[in-house]
Amino acid sequence: MVQAVGISRGSALAATQTAPSRWSRLWLVALIYSLIIIAALLILNRHATDYVGPDNDDMMRLVEVRDFLGGQGWFDMVQYRLGLDGGTLMHWSRFIDLPIAGLIAFFRLFLTPEGAEAAALTVWPLMLVLPLMFSMGLAGRRIAGTEGMHFSLGLTALFILVSSRFKPGSIDHDNVQLGLVALTVAMLADETYRPRNFVIAAIALAIALGIGAETTPFVAVACVAVAGLWAWDGEIFAPAARAFALTLTIAVSAAFLALVPPHLYSAVTCDNLSLGFYSIISIGGAGLLLSTLFASRLSRPWRLAMLAANGAVVFATTLAIAPQCLRNPLADLDPLLVQLWLNSVSEAQSILSLSRNQPETLGAFYATGFMAIVVCLFRMMRGERARLHFVLLALVGVNWIIALVQVRGAEFSNLLAIPPLALLLAELRRISVADTEDMGAAFFYVAATLLSAPAVWAVGGALANNGIANSFSAPVAKAEETGVCITKDALAPLAGLAPGVVSAPSNMGSPILRFTPHRVLSGPYHRDQGGMLTELHIGLAEPKEAEAFLRGAHVTLLAFCPSDPQVEEVSKLKPDGLYAQLSQGHVPAYLQPIPVAAKSDVQFFRFAPTD
Repeated sequence: MVQAVGISRGSALAATQTAPSRWSRLWLVALIYSLIIIAALLILNRHATDYVGPDNDDMMRLVEVRDFLGGQGWFDMVQYRLGLDGGTLMHWSRFIDLPIAGLIAFFRLFLTPEGAEAAALTVWPLMLVLPLMFSMGLAGRRIAGTEGMHFSLGLTALFILVSSRFKPGSIDHDNVQLGLVALTVAMLADETYRPRNFVIAAIALAIALGIGAETTPFVAVACVAVAGLWAWDGEIFAPAARAFALTLTIAVSAAFLALVPPHLYSAVTCDNLSLGFYSIISIGGAGLLLSTLFASRLSRPWRLAMLAANGAVVFATTLAIAPQCLRNPLADLDPLLVQLWLNSVSEAQSILSLSRNQPETLGAFYATGFMAIVVCLFRMMRGERARLHFVLLALVGVNWIIALVQVRGAEFSNLLAIPPLALLLAELRRISVADTEDMGAAFFYVAATLLSAPAVWAVGGALANNGIANSFSAPVAKAEETGVCITKDALAPLAGLAPGVVSAPSNMGSPILRFTPHRVLSGPYHRDQGGMLTELHIGLAEPKEAEAFLRGAHVTLLAFCPSDPQVEEVSKLKPDGLYAQLSQGHVPAYLQPIPVAAKSDVQFFRFAPTD
């Protein structure tokens, strides 16, 4: 069976060369898949009560886009209504704000402002389905022919349907990043080394870096993979490597100039595109370009030595300009924020944390990526299209390793696992079809198909943890899951008040910015450390001390949600603190209640200092 899986490149491609049909046309097939997925997403979302996604980042993105449409400058990324006096400089990208703002402006031509936002926020994530499907279908076809294309499209369709990134209202940048990652893989999967494909890959990587720093490891590994192919193959790969290096250097320079204001050219930040990442990538790209021009005809050992020298220069540049970027950007968080905020952020959990708290989710997050890594290693050891699987291994592996530290990387590793698994499934299917009486081949084909879908692992984990009856019964909704304190109706009492400064749990920050004109101290963003710490100290302090914190932060209003998970944690940590006292109904004299609806869980107070 193992020998059967290891079909050589030539025989694999020959087996997939059939007479052209409508089902082998990538654009047509990707379009059909995409339309089915979009229809399914709209059906699944038909009962949604809000046009903005439930994630805090979706709401904050809308606030940012509104400010941009309202006249805030392209280079001005300060969220003036978040944090302490002066606001918070956000690390997000106008590359995402611009198209969303454009859609809203377009729909405003014939819809109300709210209707225009709803239409734009519905259309934007659905628009991104087609390019993702096309890229994944292209990757599958290049790797395993028409069969591989269909397996890749099918697995990607399931990936999209179970993900929250492409549902209407999801306007955070992760969906765009997933599309750019897929496009990069599709271009690097070109085993004929056509330069134009590597040009496209370089542009996609530069845009991804401009959108968010979370893809920096992926960008770096993709560059190393291209450089490694050049060092191994020399002149054969030189035109592709040269096109990639030149384009990447130009594109990342263009992104830097387009996103970074002149007065911040010398600043080094590690959570967005700044001088740090720009210098590292541009110097690495320039080094590879020079190497392809002057060292491609040298022997392989000399090319490898040149590659090592380039790596040393890039590392020295990193140490000289951005040594802090070798660490986790969240490493400098205050310990109190780590305890009361970061440790509660689901996408920031490590595999060790998940093993303790949610072991049933491990398969969904890590199994398919691990399968793809094993498949790539196996093929490389057997010499089966080793260069292709070296690239795939690097790209899947880096995101899988990231997922071990922060589970958010699993979404990328699960997506990137699809192309190598699509080749495996295409071969197993071919073997099964060739001998319909071989039950072992059929079993391996069916089992591998099921195990290649993270959704199957998720269902299996739920069944193993909860049993059949509990897994398919509707869970009882908790207050923090229903968002009763962050709806428009719940926050309505604040909306009609004169603009002021609100102290509220960080989970309420983005909704308050969206629905009211006030400034909030706290939002779940690591650049707002000052505001988050101030709000936590207000909740932890005894009522008399809390008054001093409120006065020092110029707070005029306090929003309190007893069912908020952070409020519950703060109340347990400090039973005599302000939040714990408010939970027990003990309201200090300096907090004047503001009337709310009888059924509302959220409470509002006007801060009136006693002296």
